[in-house]
Amino acid sequence: MDIRPNHTIYINNVNDKIKKEELKRSLYALFSQFGQIMDIVALKTMRMRGQAFVIFKELSAATNALRQLQGFPFYNKPMRIQYAKTDSDLVSKMRGTYGDKEKKKEKKKKAQEQAANANKKPAGTVNTQPPPPATVQIPDNPPNYILFLNNLPEETNEMMLSMLFNQFPGFKEVRLVPGKHDISFVEFESEAQAGVAKDALQGFRITATCAMKITYAKK
Repeated sequence: MDIRPNHTIYINNVNDKIKKEELKRSLYALFSQFGQIMDIVALKTMRMRGQAFVIFKELSAATNALRQLQGFPFYNKPMRIQYAKTDSDLVSKMRGTYGDKEKKKEKKKKAQEQAANANKKPAGTVNTQPPPPATVQIPDNPPNYILFLNNLPEETNEMMLSMLFNQFPGFKEVRLVPGKHDISFVEFESEAQAGVAKDALQGFRITATCAMKITYAKK
């Protein structure tokens, strides 16, 4: 069973009671810390239950994810991870009903058009617009061992946030706010540990459109 390293990792022993869309969101939240994910395939057919494929853009990201998350307790079952036997194209074809490739082609075409338009600017023109700031400064409170998260997508749940934050030392718990899906609190054992997690996950995208904003909670 010597499978060559590739961009796609195969996961089994996944809890098959989890709905497909929730499973894919949770896998994305867990695995995207290792690198850019091109696709996640999770089919609920009888033959494919309890299994999933995660396709990374970089081979090194797939390798790191495989090593770091081997045996990770995911929905109360330890994940078993190995490189996929087939390449990503074959895996994407398994999905059949999804038009992801067409969307990617459109995105690529748009990106190429934008690049071409940018190159059409006559030389010597002065760009009068100020450059965008490198990082957006978010107003913050004094350091605290509790972090305040906002701009969370509607589908965020305690499991997803716990998986994101429990990779940092000192993590204690996630507290969701009833009736408010877009905010949450995460508690650490110390201010310093909370600060490390805050810096690492600032702007993390749980979904493509929502960049998480993290500040210290008010004391």
